[in-house]
Amino acid sequence: MTISRTKKLAGAAAAAGLLVALAGCGAAPEAAPSGEASGGGEATSDFKACMVSDAGGFDDKSFNQLGLEGLTAASEELGFEIATTESQSESDYAANLDNLAAEGCNFIVSVGFLLSAPTVEAALANPDIEYAIIDDYADNDFDGETDAPNIKPLVFDTAQAAFLAGYASASYSESGIVGTFGGAKIPPVTIFMDGFQMGVEYWNEQKGEDVQVVGWDMETQEGQFTEEFLANDTAKQVAQGLIDQGADVLLPVGGPIYQSAAEAIRDSGGNIALLGVDADVYETDPSVADLLLVSVLKGMDVAVSEAATEAANGEFDPTPFIGTLENDGVGISSFHDFESLVDPALADELEEIRAGIIDGSIDARSPASP
Repeated sequence: MTISRTKKLAGAAAAAGLLVALAGCGAAPEAAPSGEASGGGEATSDFKACMVSDAGGFDDKSFNQLGLEGLTAASEELGFEIATTESQSESDYAANLDNLAAEGCNFIVSVGFLLSAPTVEAALANPDIEYAIIDDYADNDFDGETDAPNIKPLVFDTAQAAFLAGYASASYSESGIVGTFGGAKIPPVTIFMDGFQMGVEYWNEQKGEDVQVVGWDMETQEGQFTEEFLANDTAKQVAQGLIDQGADVLLPVGGPIYQSAAEAIRDSGGNIALLGVDADVYETDPSVADLLLVSVLKGMDVAVSEAATEAANGEFDPTPFIGTLENDGVGISSFHDFESLVDPALADELEEIRAGIIDGSIDARSPASP
């Protein structure tokens, strides 16, 4: 299967060293009771679908959680069994994939770019098992083809949606400074930051203003990163650094690091808005709902559900799924509690921009776009 070349930015090859290394083997899979689907329905077949998280875990209220929701939805619809295993660190990935294969999984979903190499290794070793991977083409030799024929890539052009969020952030900002930071300098993270900056720059072009982005520079591909996908003091300090530079809108990209950004915002006492990523964080984490201007959505739940359904029905198709604004694979949430605080003209402007991105008259392509 030929695909477009995976665009992994400079430094991505070193991504294996970005997360905190913890000792220990992969965790054993957690399975639903024998004969039942995870949703409690009676299993209708011996098909078993499984998922391995990245180090953020399934309770991140964002990236991993959204993927699991998709698998659970397919399980409840079709009545097949699921099993999951959480990775505590990057060193768990290979062992977790091996454990799931040994547990008799017919279909295994890897959640995240950093699982690419271990997923390819597992897929080649288990040609009778079907795999899907979120956020990567599994093209680790950069030859333009997925490295195993039994892997389905689920990738998303989130720069398109982040462009809209960047434009909205520039519109909302009173300080004229907005900020973003990431968990790791890898394409599925920087693509959000690229789109965010492009949206801000488009606002400036359209309005004759000069809203600044701190924390990321698309041209140099340099910016602020915590080096891990954890809500901790490091993430809070990075967020605080952006606030100290005057940012009154923050886009943290990397699962639970938004929780640390929310702490920094509350501690600052300022009128600072937060952006969510992947899921509609207003819905998944009500504890930060009052801070959320908007969330940049990535339809991983739908993509995983459809891929699992195809596999369960014997119709597995390794053709990559690419989520875009046009197919609703990416998008933005409503403004929820901020609806009355944004410019009344903003909704119509965003719809026009969305149409322009879809028809190509507005360039929203990132170096990391699929």
